[in-house]
Amino acid sequence: MIRAHRVRALSGFSVLIFGAIVFIFPALWMISASLQDNSQILRFPPSLWPHPFTIEGYVDGFNVLPFGRYFVNTFVIAAGSSIGGVISSSLAGFAFAKLRAKGKDVLFLCVLSGLMIPYAVIMIPQYLLFKELNWINTYYPLIVPAWLGLPFLIFLFRQFFAGIPNEVFEAARIDGCGYLGLYGRIGVPLAMPAVATAFLFHFQASWNDFLAPLIYINDNAKYTLSLGLAAFTSTCDCTPWNQLMAVSATVSVIPVMVFFGAQKYILQGITLSTK
Repeated sequence: MIRAHRVRALSGFSVLIFGAIVFIFPALWMISASLQDNSQILRFPPSLWPHPFTIEGYVDGFNVLPFGRYFVNTFVIAAGSSIGGVISSSLAGFAFAKLRAKGKDVLFLCVLSGLMIPYAVIMIPQYLLFKELNWINTYYPLIVPAWLGLPFLIFLFRQFFAGIPNEVFEAARIDGCGYLGLYGRIGVPLAMPAVATAFLFHFQASWNDFLAPLIYINDNAKYTLSLGLAAFTSTCDCTPWNQLMAVSATVSVIPVMVFFGAQKYILQGITLSTK
């Protein structure tokens, strides 16, 4: 029995190690390519070890386009929309979980139905609406909608708040705490794992978004990093792969840092929100 258990454990670890290698290989190749010149990258057979080692891709890559400006633009959009999405969605999720109102379950189903609507369906109506508001070529279409609530985040918060015992809130109500007090003083502190999870999910989605900025942003000075990377290959006749990989590796640093900074809350938030 002990031997069979060890064989199963070894088999499981082998599968996990193989899967980890498969998933991490693209990142290793990106970092390796950023430290090579173009002739090395296109050489066959390819090599993961740069020879010679060079940082030319990083130096030249950030001089082709104003990626520093794109970085600031992307951070403003991602942070602004993520903060708004977490605040509005947590308020809605708390209301659906703890407030008593007729028809709230039907309304919650209507909110969840928003998850089934593809973005392509609402893309044109949204564009026409934002055009009437004179929001084209501004950051408002990329930030303001998140402040009105996001269906997935509302679902996440609703499930989390529903798992908090009602006795906790009833005790605060006896002491004279109102609904906003219940939300701000009790609900939010207890929901920090869900807050971190929701912020991370939306921040990464907003940071990597390409379609929405492509639709609404026309000015090069307002480009996001995704638009800058797309425009990178059009600045010359041939693609400087080492520069492209260097910029891509730098762009991915912030989402990775945010993930590792919030990872201790993520599994706890997902686990408690799905009960």
